[in-house]
Amino acid sequence: MRGPSLKRPLIVYPLIVHLATLLISVLILIAGALRIDSGGPYADERVVPVIAAAIERDQAGALVVRPTEALEALQAEAPGLWFLAEDEDGHSVSFGVVPEAYDGLRGRLVDLSVAQLRDVAPPYRLTAILRRQTTEIGTLTILGHGPLLELNMVVLMASTLVFLPFLVLLSLTSFAITPLIVRRALAGISRIADEAERIDPARRGRRLNEAHVPREIAPLVRAMNEALRRLDEGHARQQRFISMASHELRTPIAVLQARIEAADDPALCALGGDIQRLTILTEQLLDLQRMAEGGPDAPVDLAALARGVVADLAPLAIAGGRTIAVEAGTAAPCMGDAAALERVLMNLLRNAIDHGGRTVVLRVTGHVLEVQDDGPGIPPDQRDRVFEPFYRLRPQSGGSGLGLNLVAEVVARHDGRVTIHPAPGGGTIVRVELGLGKTPDMDIAG
Repeated sequence: MRGPSLKRPLIVYPLIVHLATLLISVLILIAGALRIDSGGPYADERVVPVIAAAIERDQAGALVVRPTEALEALQAEAPGLWFLAEDEDGHSVSFGVVPEAYDGLRGRLVDLSVAQLRDVAPPYRLTAILRRQTTEIGTLTILGHGPLLELNMVVLMASTLVFLPFLVLLSLTSFAITPLIVRRALAGISRIADEAERIDPARRGRRLNEAHVPREIAPLVRAMNEALRRLDEGHARQQRFISMASHELRTPIAVLQARIEAADDPALCALGGDIQRLTILTEQLLDLQRMAEGGPDAPVDLAALARGVVADLAPLAIAGGRTIAVEAGTAAPCMGDAAALERVLMNLLRNAIDHGGRTVVLRVTGHVLEVQDDGPGIPPDQRDRVFEPFYRLRPQSGGSGLGLNLVAEVVARHDGRVTIHPAPGGGTIVRVELGLGKTPDMDIAG
């Protein structure tokens, strides 16, 4: 399952919080304005340009009102429409019934600029607006009364004009810029992920770089580095134990083998095969240790190696009533540890001799090795499990259950793989493919 994305908590949630905060703030401002203000409605500013367009001069230069469609529509909307207009030379003109309270302003309007006058009681005849308006006949100062607006409508319109641009700007910022900021802030995590992908058992001692990760992620990176350190220490202890145990086992095994070879007792001589198997296992453990420390990596002649191993095991196969043969095709170069590969073949051939049928064949084609027998075969559901440590296909049989596991380990160290397939006509084919990721430096003639 995909984990939760950081886009929601880092982008969507902050945007919701910002918008909610902005909305609440605007509502509080509107409520405060409505509560504080109790001066009645406002005069609509739309009357000013309509009035200015209806005023013109006669032949004597006096101001006169010319009825226009806009003025008539305004008068139909507000039957109590009145206004008083004055130019900079003191000429004035009026329309409708101008309240007596404003008669004293005649001839004085030119001294005023902007005003919003509000009445305290209905029918709000004194509510008026004063503005200066530039027209074709000059600058006019207009004091007028027309349609009225309640405060909530004024505030709503003003808040819409102010709030909407902020809302659009905040949305664009959150959805366009915030992802770039988040991506840049988390770029260090991507670098850490790339470093973590390059960590593998073959290259131990690597640590994740904490320099470019956010401080909130740094504890996780340090914990991972500490875990890697503990794993390296545990691996080192394991390798030291395997190395020491293998070295300590070599001497007593060699002594046992010498005594068995010198004994005349048939029962003791029958232990020779087990001693040889124990020797192979011990040497394979040492091979793994040597390769882990950067052991030899040189061109290996697989055909010659196969012939030598078959020659060494031929007496054992003949003594058990089996036949063993080698079929070497065109040899291909293979880079690796010749001694370790030799023990891989010996282990596979011993398994085929001990648990296979009457005939064992070792084939070499390129850098592919195949050991085929005509025995009872391995069930399909067991072909992967036989490579597990201490797993034995037949629990009552001898052996430690480590042979095929060590074979798989050695082959993996050679950039290869080992697989099990059914043989035509019955039996088993164990296929070893080497150097799948390596390019040798030289060719070896077959």
